[in-house]
Amino acid sequence: MFILEAKNIRKSYGSKLNKQEVIKGLDLQLEAGEFVSIMGASGSGKTTLLNVLSSIDSINSGTIMIEGKEVSAMKEKQLAQFRKHHLGFIFQEYHLLDTLTVKENIMLPLTVTKVPRNEAEARFKSMTEELGIYELKDKYPNEISGGQKQRTSAARAFIHNPSMIFADEPTGALDSKSASDLLQKLTDLNRSRQTTIAMVTHDPVAASYCSRVIFIKDGQLYTQLYKGTQTQQAFFQDVMKTQAVLGGVPNEY
Repeated sequence: MFILEAKNIRKSYGSKLNKQEVIKGLDLQLEAGEFVSIMGASGSGKTTLLNVLSSIDSINSGTIMIEGKEVSAMKEKQLAQFRKHHLGFIFQEYHLLDTLTVKENIMLPLTVTKVPRNEAEARFKSMTEELGIYELKDKYPNEISGGQKQRTSAARAFIHNPSMIFADEPTGALDSKSASDLLQKLTDLNRSRQTTIAMVTHDPVAASYCSRVIFIKDGQLYTQLYKGTQTQQAFFQDVMKTQAVLGGVPNEY
């Protein structure tokens, strides 16, 4: 079953005289429960693709369906409601509120969906224990490490049981150990909760944790790799080879 379907989507920026087409008639389908990474060289459009798929940005034409709902046709108020209940987000720079504790940051999505207090507390305990940050609940963001901040961000993204998580370079600001810890936690959550994850990354190590890697070139789907029964190391080598062909480096649209 497809949880996300994008058909012939196009996205451009600028005016008619100076128009830059970033996404060029791209088709994409994600299965429910997949952990997918999106990769591509600088300027390929992978970040723009994540932004339009996640409804952060709008498309110029085409359709995007999530859970059978055409999110690309929704008005802002409808989108806000849809995001609140169905989508979660993890950003490279954490986007935590410095004036709130770890617990308060994580519980934010539940306060807007009006989940009963007992249920909210149970979800918080379960999620933070799974991510290994329960003991940090009373600390503030400036009192914890980058890896702990990103696990707090991940907990906030998962706490309201969304159907899909969109992650934009979630390991970009982390050291290698913190990055691998986070990726293993995301893999475990993907399996245990069957939440679909779409992750943009330039890092082949991060991509090797996924079940499928989609490569974007010049605003179109170039190729894709499926992990299947391969070991993570073997899949990493495949990703590296394809990335070398594309010249994949960070910092693009």
